[in-house]
Amino acid sequence: MNYTGFSPKQRMVLNWWMPGNPYSGYEAIVCDGAVRSGKTLAMGLGFFIWAMIGFHNRKFGVCGKTIQSLRRNVLSEILPRLEGLGAHWKERRTENRVTVRFKGHENEFYIFGGRDESSASLIQGITFAGILMDEVALMPRSFVEQACARCSVAGSRLWFNCNPAGPSHWFYKTWILEAEKRNCLRLHFTMEDNPSLSPQIRQRYERLYSGVFYRRYILGEWAQAEGRIYDFFGPEMVRPVPEGAFQKWYVSCDYGTVNPTSMGLWGLQGGVWYRVKEFYFDSRARQRQMTDEEYAQALAELVGGRKTEAVIVDPSAASFIEVLRRKGWRVRKADNDVLTGIRLTSDALKAGRIVICEGCTDCIREMDEYVWDLDSGAKDRVRKEHDHAMDDMRYFVATVLGKKNPGFLACSVARRGTA
Repeated sequence: MNYTGFSPKQRMVLNWWMPGNPYSGYEAIVCDGAVRSGKTLAMGLGFFIWAMIGFHNRKFGVCGKTIQSLRRNVLSEILPRLEGLGAHWKERRTENRVTVRFKGHENEFYIFGGRDESSASLIQGITFAGILMDEVALMPRSFVEQACARCSVAGSRLWFNCNPAGPSHWFYKTWILEAEKRNCLRLHFTMEDNPSLSPQIRQRYERLYSGVFYRRYILGEWAQAEGRIYDFFGPEMVRPVPEGAFQKWYVSCDYGTVNPTSMGLWGLQGGVWYRVKEFYFDSRARQRQMTDEEYAQALAELVGGRKTEAVIVDPSAASFIEVLRRKGWRVRKADNDVLTGIRLTSDALKAGRIVICEGCTDCIREMDEYVWDLDSGAKDRVRKEHDHAMDDMRYFVATVLGKKNPGFLACSVARRGTA
């Protein structure tokens, strides 16, 4: 096959499975990233060539959000190119099936739409030698997992591509973040990986979007796009820990037993409070719970011998507060007015009076995932997910800064997503 005209990343998609390729040991591939980045063409062509070279008289699945979108976005682009390579194909639309013959091999490709949870039943019972899932982030998890379970033929592989969704999306968590664990090759695409786009066209796309949508559609990042509480916050606001001495130290803590526990270490320098370190423990993810004594030890390790003004704790954490006081910590119960705390925190972030430092990965992650509950019907209700570092940050601002700076209440956070 002539690879002239493909970008290096597209060529990786086309030949990663070939014997002798350093990536040939992977059992799956995920291509995610920006819109118009050339991943769909490379993946569709690579999938069909892999299937036709390596198998004979086998069945394969080709899945999209809907059958119509799959025919429009994938089959109409890929099948004519296969024909140009010498393949012959015939589509039986009433059966949603395409037969392809190439270099003495013949295989059947079954077309499925993964529109909703009921779609999983459509794919049950069939055995595949591989699947291609176009725009997999738009499909329900039950459908995707059922399709993966159908691939039991020796040498079968899974091919996924998608544009990013939010960072709490199940596919991002289970396939993107755990790609190595799943023996999956993950390739991230940008518009630079599509040689068919001219610089002028790329610039046009870049002008079309801003904020979170720029991060998602242009940079290809998995960023929360709807209802973010701190929707102004971006990577450019994260800074390294400043050098030099700090004048004061506080710790803020959101305590959980089943839910995660989050602690932030805050240092004052030059009139700015920096969140320099954090501790975050998710008992569900770790499959074990920590005791109050263990949390107290984690707090001591986080502080590292620094002299703290106080530990600001979720007021409902009575047992943990008692343990800390017995160990000699000065404890302040946090001001837990949620909406007021959000307003204060928003103003402090915008004014640069608090800064999140680079090592605080869970706080930075939750900034993207902390959203309004737009489906509840209640005004200004926060969704109780991905909010533990957000709560400990809010406790710090409301309890330490809020009392001294009532002027913070002059601004508010606009609730997004209502029309």
